[in-house]
Amino acid sequence: MSKVILVTGATGFVGKALCRRLLEAGYAPRAGLQSRAAWPDLQATVPGISDFAVLGDLGANPDLDAAFQNAAAVVHLAARVHMMHDETSDPLKEYRRINVAGTEALARAAVRHGLRRMIFVSSTKVNGESTLSAPFTESDQPRPQDPYAVSKCEAEEALRSIGAKTGLEIVIVRPPLVYGPGVRANFLSLLKLVQRGVPLPVPDVKNQRSLVGVANLADFLVRCVDHPEAANETFLVSDGEDVSTRELIARMASALGHSARFLPVPEFAVRLAARLVGREAAVDRLFGSLVVNSDKARQRLAWNPPITLDGGLAATARWYLDAADRVLKS
Repeated sequence: MSKVILVTGATGFVGKALCRRLLEAGYAPRAGLQSRAAWPDLQATVPGISDFAVLGDLGANPDLDAAFQNAAAVVHLAARVHMMHDETSDPLKEYRRINVAGTEALARAAVRHGLRRMIFVSSTKVNGESTLSAPFTESDQPRPQDPYAVSKCEAEEALRSIGAKTGLEIVIVRPPLVYGPGVRANFLSLLKLVQRGVPLPVPDVKNQRSLVGVANLADFLVRCVDHPEAANETFLVSDGEDVSTRELIARMASALGHSARFLPVPEFAVRLAARLVGREAAVDRLFGSLVVNSDKARQRLAWNPPITLDGGLAATARWYLDAADRVLKS
């Protein structure tokens, strides 16, 4: 009988990829859903999945008994995600309600039901917003700088405390930017601009960015489910190939079947324009560096990302072009 693995946030970008990979690896994913209404779509997009549990709002102390019945481990993806323009009156309070209190409730339910391990997907934003001279490592002092990152850091601390008191094995995974088929937000917006051939005001800044393809992240999370060396450890994970923003755009364009177009503008001009329209933070992210050292994940768990950066971008491009073609035909 296959081990049942509860996956919270199963309908999300990473959640769907993880459920597919769990099925491939011989596990039985149980989709943790906020409501039953999401189940038909998940069945359609994750062939072979046959089990789900309604979790409701994790920050509202829901009844989780059914979700943990006969489960061996839980991978916790559900979260209040980082938002560029948060309109709540107290963003940190709301992040804490879902990302900290909700995570604690999930861990305590896992303990009550005798689960062996909980895998928590955190964020490199716990380490900080950028790297200067050296990549982030797991041993760095956390430096969260916004409410989302603070909540993820506090959730990590809460889980370590629960694990130390109860014996629940805690595995913390901090991915950088995740991309791949089904991606949304800024990466999708950039794909659209590149596909349209819009000349982009991206100077040749020699920054470096780490990324992780969604298939690679899902593969690593599955490795963490049973590997004995993963217990009570924190891991940074990436594709292992760091690129500048301009090189990333060029590779995206190549995956889409054409060449990237760049406007010949100096960096100071772009930064000045961003300052005038209040978008300095966005430009800092675009031109800054954020590099993670994923040696620990590779060496301790004998893991290598199965898909290269170019392979991941090619899969993303195929998905995007296919989706665009379906929209045009509908």
